[in-house]
Amino acid sequence: MLDNLKKILNEDQDPKAIEKITSKLDNLLMSNEEVGYIAVQKKPAVTILPDSVVVTNKRIILCKPKNLGLSMEFIDYDWDDIAASFVKEGILGADFTFSTKSDLTHTVDYLPKNQARKLYTYAKEQLDLLKNPVAFSAPIAEEVKPVEVLQMQPEIVEEVIEEIPTEEVTDFAEIVPVSGYRDEKQFPEDKTEITDKSLGELSQDELFEKLQSYKKLLDNGLILQGEYDKLKAEILKYI
Repeated sequence: MLDNLKKILNEDQDPKAIEKITSKLDNLLMSNEEVGYIAVQKKPAVTILPDSVVVTNKRIILCKPKNLGLSMEFIDYDWDDIAASFVKEGILGADFTFSTKSDLTHTVDYLPKNQARKLYTYAKEQLDLLKNPVAFSAPIAEEVKPVEVLQMQPEIVEEVIEEIPTEEVTDFAEIVPVSGYRDEKQFPEDKTEITDKSLGELSQDELFEKLQSYKKLLDNGLILQGEYDKLKAEILKYI
């Protein structure tokens, strides 16, 4: 933990603020839990009691001082409950926002830009690790037995190679008509189809704004929860 704190303090953070937070975290960290990064608020005026965000290899912890700094409120969310994270930079700092799978959204504003970027990068790494838990072990498995399969069972290998394109084309053909029908019925005035190409061209801010607009449609009863979940899932692929 000391090595990580040295890296954090290199980001022009207030050593006293980091010391207060880490002293509280010593009794909160679980076994095998390590602090990955800490970002501390820095408002334009003097910030006496700044909020902070702590990311570990197991969760996100929001730290909010209470009772004039005599106590601290901790709110934590496990990584498997996090749906996505965002960073929006402004003139006076950056906002770090994350959403949960239960449609809760939390934002910590006035973070120094370099700290917000580091926070966002660490969050993305943890979310990618959850999505691809065996990503690092897959290449090893491919190198162990490819020669034996080709030499001893050539017929089986040929069948697998022939079936893969057929399954992919079938799945693609089933998905495209359903997506198009849904867009025309729910959004008759919007002639722009939601495709992988159009979403891929949008910036992080534009994707976040699009997600918020769909949430407003859901809140106003213009779309159903199921439709919102599908639209949200499409956007989160590119965030």
